[in-house]
Amino acid sequence: MRALLVVNPAATTTSARTRDVLIHALASEMKLEAVTTEYRGHARDLGRLAAQSADIELVVALGGDGTVNEVVNGLLHAGPDPDRLPRLAVVPGGSTNVFARALGLPNHAVEATGALLDALREGRERTVGLGVASGTPGTDDESVPSRWFTFNAGLGFDAGVVGRVEQHREQGAKSTHALYVRQVVRQLIGEPHRRSGTITLEREGEDPVTGLVLSIVSNTCPWTFLGNRPIYASPKASFDTGLDVLGLSRLSTAAVARYGTQLLTSSPERGPRGRHAVSLHDLSAFTLHSKAPLPLQMDGDHLGLRTSVTFTGVRRALRVIV
Repeated sequence: MRALLVVNPAATTTSARTRDVLIHALASEMKLEAVTTEYRGHARDLGRLAAQSADIELVVALGGDGTVNEVVNGLLHAGPDPDRLPRLAVVPGGSTNVFARALGLPNHAVEATGALLDALREGRERTVGLGVASGTPGTDDESVPSRWFTFNAGLGFDAGVVGRVEQHREQGAKSTHALYVRQVVRQLIGEPHRRSGTITLEREGEDPVTGLVLSIVSNTCPWTFLGNRPIYASPKASFDTGLDVLGLSRLSTAAVARYGTQLLTSSPERGPRGRHAVSLHDLSAFTLHSKAPLPLQMDGDHLGLRTSVTFTGVRRALRVIV
């Protein structure tokens, strides 16, 4: 088997020595080419080249969710074709590793490598559904390129938090849970639409949902982790169904306390609920419009401001080693 290993040297939970050990372990089982990323978007370029190759059967992403997202977007640059495209494997090296953990993989790089090798020997894989977001025709965002996401996207409040975290990380701050909590508080204080949201969700054949302040789009669950605690914003979300949405129409102090507590105590059976919460399950396509430009994030990557984004759930998009 010929495989490509995409290595993010800035992965926060692996050292150069650990990465060398993992590379040797993988190379002992396959014909491996390891490439270290050198710039933002490099993993996407490598994924695209792998998709165009006639003999690469497997692409392994060693890094965090951002590295995985780039590889996936490269593999799917010409659209999904799971029977033709190389399979994807993930060795988690980031601070949260939501996609890998949602697949049931160990959160430790060495253990995950062992699990990957076992899965390859036993032929274990699954074909997962993914989400894709694009600019909405007839709007100012029409020309925005489409982008795939593996586990989550958001327009509004949560994307603003992601943007704040990225700014601090660019200034040298470490990605910690305390950093996220601080930025949630600061985003909340500066949120101008806490009591009257600007987001409208539209889908074919249904009445629009208006006045949302926050909109979290989930392709699987858990949506993220607080340490080892999984967060179930949309408990029914799955790689085997369409997309789920959690929307909140108010972020007053009382609402934040209520829904924050519900998120922290959420489970596979019970997520956030209440008169300001909207939960939608297994959507094939919908559009989020905003009266004012709002931040957009996908898989924890801040993508700037948008006023209209169309989301599509694509079942059976990519084969993944599990």
